[in-house]
Amino acid sequence: MADLDWHLERLARGLRDGDYPLGDYEQFVIRDPKERTITKPALAERVLHHAIMNVCEPFFERWLIHDTYACRIGRGRDAALTRARDFASRHAFFLKLEIRKYFDSIVHDILLARLERLFKDPQLIALFARLIGSYRGEIGVGLPIGSLTSQHFANFYLGWFDRFVKETLRLRGYVRYMDDMLLWGNSAGFLGDVLERGRVFLADELGLQLKPVPYINRTSHGVDFLGCRVFTDHLVLNRRSRVRFRQRLRQLELAYLAGEIDELTLQQRGTSLVAFTQAAAVKSWQFRRAVIEQMPVSGRRPATG
Repeated sequence: MADLDWHLERLARGLRDGDYPLGDYEQFVIRDPKERTITKPALAERVLHHAIMNVCEPFFERWLIHDTYACRIGRGRDAALTRARDFASRHAFFLKLEIRKYFDSIVHDILLARLERLFKDPQLIALFARLIGSYRGEIGVGLPIGSLTSQHFANFYLGWFDRFVKETLRLRGYVRYMDDMLLWGNSAGFLGDVLERGRVFLADELGLQLKPVPYINRTSHGVDFLGCRVFTDHLVLNRRSRVRFRQRLRQLELAYLAGEIDELTLQQRGTSLVAFTQAAAVKSWQFRRAVIEQMPVSGRRPATG
């Protein structure tokens, strides 16, 4: 505790003087559901990030459009899926977009210039610049996955694309969750034009590239989004989510039977897994029931002596 107090005092003094060293990161790789490098700031820097967002988050919140759902209180994945299903029910075609290596592609100078249009305090902008530059500052591109400020900066960065879609393209059917975007229209040709204009804006204004194969199709065929498949009148878990649910549940069961986790931990982690599937409502309940019934849940943990 005394060590933490010392770090926090040093942090407060360094922020006043403008010389607190930033960029003390710990990195590790996760592979669920896909491989990503997580870059976690040291404890004192995490305190700093939370302090910044306690002040700045309301400004980001007021600036963002209604239909962006990541990193926002009262929004999130389930709300994004509900909104996507609503738009799917009212349009014949969809366009799905994703950014290629999004966090690694965010240009520091462009991000700072955009932040300066929202925040007018020079000291705050200088602090933003130091935070952003503490990660890959030598090349001036990229934000770390695993930092609170990075999540909000990244959400804000594509907020400019949100505004382009809504204010310039005048498109009503649009939902974004971080860099996963769905757009709707009533013809493939219309969405093809939206795609080309969007591609130009992303490249010229934000320095971003789309993943190689943007996807236009009929909404009646369904579209994968946030672990579900969105149809005009319902949601189902997509194939990857179903496979992942089976694998993770089986891993939990084996860990419990081997004595690696206790029953409380099993229940907590199982509840978290189930919560992810609940956006698909009745369809996911039928799937979960089928998976659980196939598992030897009545098995007893072997005696440990």
